[in-house]
Amino acid sequence: MNRFSKYLGGAALALFAAAAVAAPGAMDGVEKQPVNVSAIAMFIAFVLSTLGITYWAANKTKSTADFYTAGGGITGFQNGLAIAGDYMSAATLLGLSSLIYAKGFDGFIYTISFFVGWPIILFLMAERLRNLGKFTFADIASYRLDQGKIRTFAAFGSLTVVCFYLIVQMVGAGQLIQLLFGLEYNYAVVVVGILMMVYVTFGGMVATTWVQIIKAVLLLGGGTMLMLLAFAKFGFSFETMFSTAVSVHKEGAKIMGPGSLLSNPVSAVSLSLGLLFGTAGLPHIMMRFFTVPNAKEARKSVFYATGFIGFFFLVVAVLGISAVVIVGQDPQFFEGGKVGGKIIGGGNMPVMHLAKAVGGDIFLGFLSAVAFATILAVVSGLALAGASAISHDIYARVIKKGQADAISEMRMSKIASVGIGLVAIAVGILFKDQNIAFLVALTFGVAASVNFPVLILSMYWKGLTTRGALWGGIAGLASAVGLVILSPAVWVKVLGYKEAIFPYDHPALFSMSAAFLVTWLVSVTDKSAQAKQEAEAFEEQYIRAQTGLGAAAASAH
Repeated sequence: MNRFSKYLGGAALALFAAAAVAAPGAMDGVEKQPVNVSAIAMFIAFVLSTLGITYWAANKTKSTADFYTAGGGITGFQNGLAIAGDYMSAATLLGLSSLIYAKGFDGFIYTISFFVGWPIILFLMAERLRNLGKFTFADIASYRLDQGKIRTFAAFGSLTVVCFYLIVQMVGAGQLIQLLFGLEYNYAVVVVGILMMVYVTFGGMVATTWVQIIKAVLLLGGGTMLMLLAFAKFGFSFETMFSTAVSVHKEGAKIMGPGSLLSNPVSAVSLSLGLLFGTAGLPHIMMRFFTVPNAKEARKSVFYATGFIGFFFLVVAVLGISAVVIVGQDPQFFEGGKVGGKIIGGGNMPVMHLAKAVGGDIFLGFLSAVAFATILAVVSGLALAGASAISHDIYARVIKKGQADAISEMRMSKIASVGIGLVAIAVGILFKDQNIAFLVALTFGVAASVNFPVLILSMYWKGLTTRGALWGGIAGLASAVGLVILSPAVWVKVLGYKEAIFPYDHPALFSMSAAFLVTWLVSVTDKSAQAKQEAEAFEEQYIRAQTGLGAAAASAH
């Protein structure tokens, strides 16, 4: 059991490693690197190609369905690549490979654990999401509940998650680009914000999807190439690679067995739950299932995404072990040339140094450009999700009561996209040098405690009522925000108190439980006529969820 708990907690720490890279706290103390000309040249080539795609996509984006969901015309294979692109972030490449570089087997188990929960969640949700939804997850949550109240609540939940996550991504982008490219922080934030606005405003979901696909292909291709170059140093022999790594690592043979990274199982499990279910509650991930024509393609999306993500994690594992030998013994990658000392650029840089060691400056430039591309793709998806919540849920459905015409809704979508882009730039610059690591916990805590319970219960539980969904969501939001404020990440590190009132940095274990409990309790005690009607409407929803009868069809182009 103890061993099992270590593995379970390992997933949490791996997720933390991945998420933390995007957080500034993880990059504190890193110094700006010299201007990387080859990286900038390759990034410019990427930007030009994606702008070309945006121009093409703008000509195809004629309706609200095109803007929000690419007209439902994305195939399962393409959507699988795009989902994998959402999942395989720069943080994943840098964070998980550095974890394996430092901790060996622990890092590998964490990487695998990070992955296993993902397809289970998505296979539970993918088909029903596609059959019940149209543009946003509020379409599903409000399907048989009160449209005005639930849509407003769901839109608020989406925008909260989008705003917190954008801050994390923009600050992380500024720091990562400063580290990899040698560009000034503010310039990097402005460039990311402007490109995001262009992609989303002109190209909508079509452009956003293809940016994500290109990034996924580059990341898979670049990672595989780097793995082959590194693996060739060992004659393509796993035995040689692992035995050499054991002989040179400071922990020796211990890197081949479970270690001691899990010091607090409760905190690790809480983080694991938050990132696992929080990822399934991220609005820009859920929107991806509305871009395919039917439930069959939605299932295919998960199948392909699972294959791509699983392969990528195996690549990352080889990169981490290779770096132990190739980077860990080369003085040029350590400050002062002292092998075993502080690694240049910080603890998340082994894979970048590995790229330079086996592929030279050109390959390092390529991988840096890919890292920048991953950030662009993620923030574009977030901006689109936020714009959809404003224009489709709040403007068209709540304010206009479903009477808004397509032209005005499209106009509102573009205004919202530009507005979100400007806000993203502003908060990115405003939060520069601020300790916002707690926002990672808050983002996933809110997504897991507010969005996910309402979404999953609305699809699977007949007894869910509007009153239960609202009170459960409020309980999840209040507990997630409150516990993060009382946690060491804010109470001690930001507010300066000596000891935290809530001892864990991540609230999901408690806030998600509170959300489910309150939702259940309020729903089962709700004996109103509205609650009875909502329960009776579940049968129709169930038939549509299972069969897709009446589901939104793909647009004809």
